[in-house]
Amino acid sequence: MRNLQAIFRIAAFILILICIPTRSEALPLTPFHILIDVGHGGVDSGTSYGDLYEKNINLQIAKQLYQKLTEAGYTVALNRNKDIALSDENRWLDNRSRHIRDLAQRKNLAKEIGPQMLLSLHVNWASNPRRRGAILLYQDTEQSYMLAELLQNSLNKLTGTNNQPVRGKTYYMLRHNYCPSVIVEMGFISNAHDREMLTNPKAQEKIAQAITEAVSEYVKLSGNLETEARVKESWWRKLMGSLLDKL
Repeated sequence: MRNLQAIFRIAAFILILICIPTRSEALPLTPFHILIDVGHGGVDSGTSYGDLYEKNINLQIAKQLYQKLTEAGYTVALNRNKDIALSDENRWLDNRSRHIRDLAQRKNLAKEIGPQMLLSLHVNWASNPRRRGAILLYQDTEQSYMLAELLQNSLNKLTGTNNQPVRGKTYYMLRHNYCPSVIVEMGFISNAHDREMLTNPKAQEKIAQAITEAVSEYVKLSGNLETEARVKESWWRKLMGSLLDKL
């Protein structure tokens, strides 16, 4: 009798496995929707103003953006979540330039993760202190340009500027074709107004929200990403779990 019960349970388990859609059917094929490339880090402080360093601003806003995008239902990855230099992680490229090793490590991580979108966060600087506002750099593709245009419009509304996206053909992080990518220059640290926005936690949250809204708009228009990052458990998934516990 016990043998018959065990056989029945195994048969039921196999039947359930056949009926349950696999994870790749329920979710997008790639494990990550969005990769946030957090500019600079460690010995590479990026641009600066006094004791304010770009690397810290990038990380602060990246963490807020990560939270906003995750709450919106996207699967998100950060390539650094603390003050480290990614060049130190690169032990595969034999090159004396720390800068090249850093960029190569970022690009290689993106390729390995295989996101459907890459957002590279940076802070700008200009000799003219009146220059202000976000500037988006895009790849020479329609998808990248559309993403940059939507991000630019969203950030322009936030900052009261009318900047236009710029084709970033010379930038290393944009020289690939595995996913739409943009560089988000979130503002000028050399401008007093931007500097306040870039360093104030509440204003940083507004920047993260503006980026999130633009990403969601891009998803609606392009249809390239699935926002349903979590699938609710159905009764037959729970049944499968209970059967496994009893076997």
